[in-house]
Amino acid sequence: MIRITDKARCCGCHACVGACPWECIGMKEDAEGFLYPEANPEHCIECGRCEEACPLIHTPEPPGTPRAFAAVSRDGAARAASSSGGSFSLLAEKTLSRGGVVFGAAFDEAFEVRHTAAETAAELSRLRGSKYVQSRIGDAYLRAEELLREGREVLFTGTPCQIAGLRTFLGRDYDNLSALDIICHGVPSPRAWRRFLACREREAESRAAAVSFRRKDEGWRRFSMAVAFENGAEYRKTFKEDPYLQSFLKDAISRPSCYDCAFKTLGRVSDITLADFWGVNKFLPALDDNKGTSLLLVHTPRGERMLDEIRDSLDLAEADPADAVRYNQSATQSARTHPNRAAFLARAGREDPAALYRELVFAAEEHA
Repeated sequence: MIRITDKARCCGCHACVGACPWECIGMKEDAEGFLYPEANPEHCIECGRCEEACPLIHTPEPPGTPRAFAAVSRDGAARAASSSGGSFSLLAEKTLSRGGVVFGAAFDEAFEVRHTAAETAAELSRLRGSKYVQSRIGDAYLRAEELLREGREVLFTGTPCQIAGLRTFLGRDYDNLSALDIICHGVPSPRAWRRFLACREREAESRAAAVSFRRKDEGWRRFSMAVAFENGAEYRKTFKEDPYLQSFLKDAISRPSCYDCAFKTLGRVSDITLADFWGVNKFLPALDDNKGTSLLLVHTPRGERMLDEIRDSLDLAEADPADAVRYNQSATQSARTHPNRAAFLARAGREDPAALYRELVFAAEEHA
């Protein structure tokens, strides 16, 4: 039976929940807003399947050093709607064109983030763009497994721990499965996000109608947090000014496992890792126009085939893998716990995270 005695040893991937043959494990939110599995001992038959599916107990072995590429989609509209260079859209559209299904993180009607499936171009639009909140996997692993067994093609996207959880949950490879992960700084607290958004809605005197964590109106390097409200008002601040993004980037609101991440390696168990190619202006300036450049780390022969399928739709250049992540330390280094993290998250459910940032993060740095 799965038992969480150290929260740093649970990434919240839901693999144990999906693996339980008796459905006796649920996910419960803790005081910081993160989900952890909780088993019902009265129904548990001690089969051990939950532990077998845990990627932190049985961490998949990644391959060696990947090939690295800088990529820019030639579809300007898709690129503008994407966080970086638009490569995800091309890979996903290729899957849909063959009758496949794409899984990824999307906002629900309350702007909480959940994994969902897309089978049409309209549904795919919800999966574009970064969401700096931990996504709830729910039954996505189970749905993906059903589709794979039916012979449908599946493209599953997520954080490195979510892809590792998918691999251990499935327990075998499928020729019709492709997996994409991202270079992940960490996953912020859904509770802190809910409270931050609620405070912005109160200020605007209106409900949120749209949210973007990566508006690129002022350029890729100066992206903004933007919330549009039903009454026409808008909240927008660059990432350097926005208190939610700064709290995240300064490591004050992430999950405990993010501070000792088991999946921050150059080699990954995904087929391709997608990220921003920070530093592309230094290594491959011809692919930098400040509108967004993707980094693709290709790990497997399947990943090579995936890239070959979209190559003609990209401006593409191979890079040295070490150069490719030189300015993206999150590829291989865990976040460092902010000294006021515990105090921040203890209050984030009832106070405005923007005010907490000024008190516990920004002010602390000023006096350091």
